[in-house]
Amino acid sequence: MTDRFRPASEGRKKSLWQKIVDISLTDVSVLVKGVDEDAIENLERVLLEADFGIDATLELVEALESAARRGTVKTENDLRVLLGDEIRAMLKRGANGIEEDEAPASPGGAPRVVLLVGVNGTGKTTTAARLAHRAIEAGETPLLAATDTFRSGAQEQLRQWADRLGAAFVGGKPGGDPAAVAWDAAEAAKARGVDLLIVDTAGRLHTQGGLMAELRKIDRVLERVVPGTPHERLLVVDATAGQNVVAQARQFGEALALDGLVLAKFDSSARAGTAVAVARALGLPVRWVGTGETAADLEPFDADRYLEKLFAED
Repeated sequence: MTDRFRPASEGRKKSLWQKIVDISLTDVSVLVKGVDEDAIENLERVLLEADFGIDATLELVEALESAARRGTVKTENDLRVLLGDEIRAMLKRGANGIEEDEAPASPGGAPRVVLLVGVNGTGKTTTAARLAHRAIEAGETPLLAATDTFRSGAQEQLRQWADRLGAAFVGGKPGGDPAAVAWDAAEAAKARGVDLLIVDTAGRLHTQGGLMAELRKIDRVLERVVPGTPHERLLVVDATAGQNVVAQARQFGEALALDGLVLAKFDSSARAGTAVAVARALGLPVRWVGTGETAADLEPFDADRYLEKLFAED
């Protein structure tokens, strides 16, 4: 296994802490005298480049300035603890009581249902396969449903994953009704007694009103067949997309009651502030992070591990 949040294919990149060190913000003499404007400007730049977003960046900088004025930040470790505590507090705004790797419970005998949504090219299909892989590793039986009936190859891609994993699969005819596929998949999941139904959807933009309405229809159909579902509506986003992730979460949240995010392509701490930006802005937890290319490269988001990575020395 590679280090969580760092796939083997990626070379080492500077952590957020290394970049802070590079701007000499951890010089004890600077901290004792008070953080100057140049240091603040450089810190803002580093945080923005790491995709923390304007609001989270300003909140972190204000916390540092306040602590420096009070004289409570005098050492490198003091600074690390301060920033860590502030970031953790922002992440908790999105946690909503969800523990890492905690799956929402489903009624006795009913499958747990996860609906994956997002724009084109974010990795929804791969995420569906990875969730199925985790379920199998945990001794559960998953069923993969491909409701993208329009994109060439979409059904086949998920079908191949299902065959490779040994998971059940339900698809539809090219150009067919995606909601009908969701209905068939939910009925099949109940009939076969599977533990987890993972519903993959076509990529869409918030401006595509017809497709967003289609997404809501899929959601309603799942609830009709298995009352109380989907248990999780997860938005899959590209972790390298920066503040576009916040915009996507806000836009999809207007169509569906999202329960959390999957950060695909989460390859390093160099641009790792997305999790904080979304949690602070929208109160959404990051549930999973994609860390590589294989079926096993999906990890539950862990705040402690995340902070450890951000403030790693190397």
